[in-house]
Amino acid sequence: MGRNEAVKRERYRLIDSLRGFALLNMVAFHLCYDIFMIYGVDDNWALRPESVAWERFICVSFILISGISLNFSKHAYRRGLIVSGCGALITLVTAIAMPDEIILFGVLSCIGACMLIAQALRRLLEKCNPFAGAAAAFALFGFSYGLPDGFLGFFNTKLAVLPEELYRFRPLAFFGFPDADFYSSDYFPLFPWIFLFVCGFFLWRALTELKLDRLFVRGVPVLDYLGKYSLWIYMIHQPVLMGVCVLIFGGM
Repeated sequence: MGRNEAVKRERYRLIDSLRGFALLNMVAFHLCYDIFMIYGVDDNWALRPESVAWERFICVSFILISGISLNFSKHAYRRGLIVSGCGALITLVTAIAMPDEIILFGVLSCIGACMLIAQALRRLLEKCNPFAGAAAAFALFGFSYGLPDGFLGFFNTKLAVLPEELYRFRPLAFFGFPDADFYSSDYFPLFPWIFLFVCGFFLWRALTELKLDRLFVRGVPVLDYLGKYSLWIYMIHQPVLMGVCVLIFGGM
């Protein structure tokens, strides 16, 4: 039995803990978003640099950890379909209950799609050198980071402006080409985020090659438990938070 096959049988609780930490950050962020943005306490809160950095940290954490976790998944297609279905359900619920805050192509839809695509390419990915693969995936992530804003470069450094024609067909928003009227309160298109997901997949394999995987065996109490059930907590946390806000502020 190869080393990568052997590690799939063991649960790395620190990964669950890191996911749990990201989950707590997400719940806290959404509580702040509900208070400041939806209830109008501070309409500029989401645009503040510290708020943007916090939101990016949370989403980068989730997508990177999801890529890492693909190494352990025995039913990746089923898991990808479940996560995609949850993303679709969130779109439906927000479209009906909160159309002004509708979520199209949110983080769950992105992670679900990344799972399905990466699993389809898994045999090819496993043949790649994990160190080169992680570096290449991160470089592609940085290069395509500005794609939804109409350019290629390295993160926010513009190197090439893309044709406007790419941003006129609404379904292409899923791939990272939103049209001028597109809006989503949570938007994570396939590109550039699939490259970060794949980077996570390679990163774990690189850590395994370096025999650093044993550092992840022990978790952090409570956080590792939360991390195991992150999807279900994600699905219920916003209705709970909105209920709390109703109790504090009253109806909209």
